Amino acid sequence: MTEVGLAVPAVAAFVAAALISLWLTPFVRRLARRVDAIDHPEERRVNTSPVPRGGGVAVAIAYLLVVGALLALNATVGLWLPSSAPPSPGVAALLLGGAAAVGIGLLDDRFDLRARWQLGGQVLVALVPVALGISVGVIANPFGPGIIRLEGVFAAVFVVVWVVGMINSINFIDGLDGLSSGVALIAALTLAIISVTGTRSEPAVALVCVAFAGALLGFLRWNFHPASIFIGTSGVMFVGYTLALLSILGSAKVAVALLVLGVPIIDTFYIIVRRLAAGRSPFSADRGHIHHRLLELGLSHTQTVLLIYAICAGFGALSLLLSGTGQLYAFLGAFLLFGIAILLLDRAADQRASDGT
Repeated sequence: MTEVGLAVPAVAAFVAAALISLWLTPFVRRLARRVDAIDHPEERRVNTSPVPRGGGVAVAIAYLLVVGALLALNATVGLWLPSSAPPSPGVAALLLGGAAAVGIGLLDDRFDLRARWQLGGQVLVALVPVALGISVGVIANPFGPGIIRLEGVFAAVFVVVWVVGMINSINFIDGLDGLSSGVALIAALTLAIISVTGTRSEPAVALVCVAFAGALLGFLRWNFHPASIFIGTSGVMFVGYTLALLSILGSAKVAVALLVLGVPIIDTFYIIVRRLAAGRSPFSADRGHIHHRLLELGLSHTQTVLLIYAICAGFGALSLLLSGTGQLYAFLGAFLLFGIAILLLDRAADQRASDGT
């Protein structure tokens, strides 16, 4: 399928997923209130009134319905050539693992599970693609030309670490209204573009990425500041899992995902290092994330979210211009710059605290 032939089903998938998610979210919000799945205000949160959570259910239903429709249409009219179709185990992992992710996340939305049980659920979900034979065989070599081959247990471990890491990156950035869903939307669109402009055209992967972006956009209408519903752990797990799978379906796009999701991934790394250095659990809550620091600088809620959107969009554009190795070098550069920025923000926060005493 050419880019021109792809346009109509891509637009249809995007619009359909957006409308379904837009329509479903208020129903999910009412159900969340009924079962008391509510985020109440507390010191580390920015919401000043109780807000229902579990909005990821609307995103997941919209996405899975549209992807199912795309697969059914392809079976009847042939939306993409068999040679460009993703492997069947990959499709199964995307759908079954996604459904499992939102189901496990719902348990936390309702019962506020302890961190170790949440981590166990993440690992369990990450084992779904491994059980179905999904692995990453090669990655770009960041230290020189060529590739690094992963085989056997190393390929499987990479998938588990990649999925769990992606889920936690989305979780840690999910601290402001519309932040995680908007960042994921930018990442999904970037993966869609790279799927049809890269060295190997993958229209099927592009279509499911576009459908995912549409589902996120429909939900974002209710999740942007001031949010009337949060995405919840169900959404965090579903979004993180889906992004992780979309980046390794077909030709692996790990370097692209690393770059476009550089803000949440790098923030996650520095947050974990800071907490461990302080003798705390890496999953303990605090207000040390990049978005909290930007708020402390005086940016408004909306300004902070839009700034992070812009940074992620810039990284996404950069990923489209660079090769695999160039993408990794750009990520490493962003990693260092981000570390310097966090250090400066921490010092600014300490200075304000000392001035206020």
